Amino acid sequence: MLKIGVLGAGHLGKIHINCIKQIAVYDLVGFYDQDENTAKKVSEDLDIRCYSSIEELVDLVDVVDIVTPTISHFECASLALKRGKHVFIEKPVVATVDEANRLIAIADESGCKVQVGHVERFNPAYIAARPYIDAPVFVEAHRLALFNPRGTDVPVVLDLMVHDIDIILDVIKSPIKNVSVSGVSIVSPTPDITNARIEFENGSVANLTASRLSLKNMRRHRMFQKDAYITVDFLEKKTEIVRINDVEGEMNPLAMTIDLADGRSKQISIEQPEVRPINAILTELESFHNAITDNTEPPVTIYDGVQALKVCYMILEEIEKNQRIVQNNLK
Repeated sequence: MLKIGVLGAGHLGKIHINCIKQIAVYDLVGFYDQDENTAKKVSEDLDIRCYSSIEELVDLVDVVDIVTPTISHFECASLALKRGKHVFIEKPVVATVDEANRLIAIADESGCKVQVGHVERFNPAYIAARPYIDAPVFVEAHRLALFNPRGTDVPVVLDLMVHDIDIILDVIKSPIKNVSVSGVSIVSPTPDITNARIEFENGSVANLTASRLSLKNMRRHRMFQKDAYITVDFLEKKTEIVRINDVEGEMNPLAMTIDLADGRSKQISIEQPEVRPINAILTELESFHNAITDNTEPPVTIYDGVQALKVCYMILEEIEKNQRIVQNNLK
C-alpha cells in the first residue's frame, strides 16, 4: 500500500481527498494547505490530519498529490521529487515553459514517476470513443463555461483550453506547423475567450474555442477522419460514431444511402458505443498507483503535460502579438 499526501485543499483538493479515501490501495496520511482557516475546516469536515508544513508531510509519504494553485506547482513538485517521492500534479503541469523544462530535468534525475492531471483522458465518453479514433484530419473543439471567478487568475487557455489541447495532441501525432489565434479579454486582465486554429505538419487541422463567459456549459469534440465522423461530448458523457461504408452486395434498405457521381454507393451507419459511468479523477489516481507498482509509464506523462503547456504558450504568444498590432494601429 502506498502512502499518499495531498498538497492543497481548495475546491479540487477536497475532491482529490474524497477520491483517495475510496481507493483501498492508498493510505491517505494527510494534507497541507497554507490557509489556516481552510486547513482547519477541511480537517474537521473530512476527518483527515492537516500538517503544518509541506516538508513534514512529504517526508512521511511515498506519493505526493499536488492540487495547489498553478503558480506553486514547480516549487511543490521539485521539492517532492528531490526527496524521492512520486508526484501526481494537476494541470497545467507548471506555470511557465522554463519551469516545465527544469521540472523534466529534476524528474528524470530522480527516477520517480510523474503523472499530470489531464482528467479528460479519463472521461468515460472519451474512453469509449478512443478505439474508433484513427488519425483525424479535422477536429473541432468547444469548451464553454459559465463565468466563475475561480480560475480567472490565468488566461482561459491555461484554465480551460489546455484540456482540449491535451486531447488533440493525444489523437494527432504530428509536429505543429502553424498556429492562428484570436483572443479577447472582457472581465479579467487575461483572455476570457480564445479561438485557436492549429495546423499540423501531416495536414491535420484542429479548431479550438474556449470561453468562460458563455451562457451555457459545453465540452464537445467533433473529429473527422477517413470514412468516419466521431462526436465526443465530455459534459454529457456521450459519444457517437458515424461511419460511411462502401456498399458490398445487397444494400440495407433501412440504412441511409449516398449515391456518388461515379456511380458508386455508400451507406451511413451510426453507432453509439457503451459509455460506462466512472469517476474520472478517482480513475486517474488509481492509474497512477498502478504505474508506480507495475513500474510502467503513467497514462499522462510529464512530457505530455509539458507539451500541452508549450502549445498553450504558443497560443498566448500569438494573442500578445495580435494585441500589439491592434494597439499600434490605434496610435
